Amino acid sequence: MKLPELPAGFTPEFLSELLGKQVTAVRAETVGDGTGMMAEMSRLHLEYEGEPGPASIVAKYSSQNPINREVAVSFNLYEREARYYAELDDQTDICTPEIYFVDIDGDNLLILMRDLHDYEVGSQVVGATLAQTEIAVNQLAKLHGAFWNRVDDLDWVPGIADSYHADNMYNFSQVGWDVMAESFGVADQVNPYKEAFTEALPDLQTEQHMNPRTFLHGDFRMENLLYGTRAEQEDVVVIDFQGPLLGNGFVDLALFLAQSTKTEVRRRHERELVSSYLKVLKAEGVNLGDEDAAWLAYRRAILYNWVYAAVVAGTLDASNERAFAWMQEMVNRQLAASFDLDIFDLL
Repeated sequence: MKLPELPAGFTPEFLSELLGKQVTAVRAETVGDGTGMMAEMSRLHLEYEGEPGPASIVAKYSSQNPINREVAVSFNLYEREARYYAELDDQTDICTPEIYFVDIDGDNLLILMRDLHDYEVGSQVVGATLAQTEIAVNQLAKLHGAFWNRVDDLDWVPGIADSYHADNMYNFSQVGWDVMAESFGVADQVNPYKEAFTEALPDLQTEQHMNPRTFLHGDFRMENLLYGTRAEQEDVVVIDFQGPLLGNGFVDLALFLAQSTKTEVRRRHERELVSSYLKVLKAEGVNLGDEDAAWLAYRRAILYNWVYAAVVAGTLDASNERAFAWMQEMVNRQLAASFDLDIFDLL
């Protein structure tokens, strides 16, 4: 359908049409300012005439920041998220929000979802505790297990290699590496590896794209996890499927452990967390066998994920104080993991 300009277009008439109930008043407030880069989120407080609906819902829509919106469009992020909820969400056992409406109109995305304000939003600035990490790893393995080696018909999901996503990641990382290194104070540590990483990136993409492949979340970090705070709630709800990919499951796992988990937690429990991922995969019918081979695959995924750090921290608008703070922690943790595990030696 034709979507109006948002958030101005959140009128009672428009929402009545989408929800199938007579909305008489709408009050909007911003949600998560600075935590999501490619889209905006608003909580809509609603009043009704006749049959009532939810007192509040969350609306997710295209970024109003022209820089971030351009990046989102170049990566086809809005279509990918809309199609995930429309076509794939019911094929997994992971917990995602109830969706009331989802559609895309050109570069305009709109998702109306259940308001989970009583859940705790994960913070990449604070970092994931051991308990939070264990819950996240469990969900990630369930997502991967549902699609492991069963992705051939998902031709709308780009691969880590041989796709517009791969080309964009390569090109944007060239632009973003120096900005990331200087802006976040890691130039002395990472620039000695810049040339070798750039030369190796196409091969790293190919490696992470090899079979067996699965469906990756693509942006599995703390701000995209909502943790339950009461016994009757889900342990965690996974959100933000703008960047799904086809590739090696360790890419998602390495992204979370090396960029969202508290560094001291990762250092003490990293091996057991990787083993836990393998155990849940096995329960889902996927047996990866050799743990030493899995550990090497995990380390190589950390190396590959420097492209993610360069693109996110080097090309997106970090002028928002909160955005800068989580990007700083992302880069710091990625750097610590790289030196702890001799990641650059893999080049």
